Amino acid sequence: MTNFYLIRHGETDWNLAGKIQGATDIPLNETGRAQARATGAKMQGRSWDVIVSSPLSRAVETAQIIASYIGLGEPRTVPGIVERNYGAAEGLTGPEVEALYPDDAPVPGRETRGEVQERVVAALHELAAEFRGKNVIVVCHGGVIRAMLHETTGTSFFHERIINGSVHSFHHDDDGLSLVHFNDPLDALTDDLTLPDFEDQQPLERRD
Repeated sequence: MTNFYLIRHGETDWNLAGKIQGATDIPLNETGRAQARATGAKMQGRSWDVIVSSPLSRAVETAQIIASYIGLGEPRTVPGIVERNYGAAEGLTGPEVEALYPDDAPVPGRETRGEVQERVVAALHELAAEFRGKNVIVVCHGGVIRAMLHETTGTSFFHERIINGSVHSFHHDDDGLSLVHFNDPLDALTDDLTLPDFEDQQPLERRD
């Protein structure tokens, strides 16, 4: 069994402005760096084996800050956990996207949710094979974490906001991936696989 801890990167100026970032490489702002430090401090005193990151700089810097708190070296970048490519929607706010592409009109160049889910799951399977039995920190993005929540809960949408610097834990074993904790309190490694009830929740605009 491999334990994955998926962490959303710290805040950026585009997060603050409500702009869709996607694959656009926007750096952390000072609030984002403070969030990464807070997450790193919360993770101290636990046994961690490896830390990996999306190649985007906001995730890499978050991972570097966290690694400095928990005694791990430079994070390895994993292309498969990069944020969803939103194509022509990147740099726009939700209302701007709706005005340009109303009623679920196709957005040029936007990666589908299914494509994101497929590549993220494949990347985690590869990491699980490499780090079997380890505690693996994965610093990534809200869209990536949502893809894993969809994969492990079987729901089409996930209502709860995925905040910057938040930690979400998953197990990987011979049966695949399963959610342990949304917003993991990090008070103990746990085998509690009880899933929260997401069936009646509604979608939010994604700006991760």
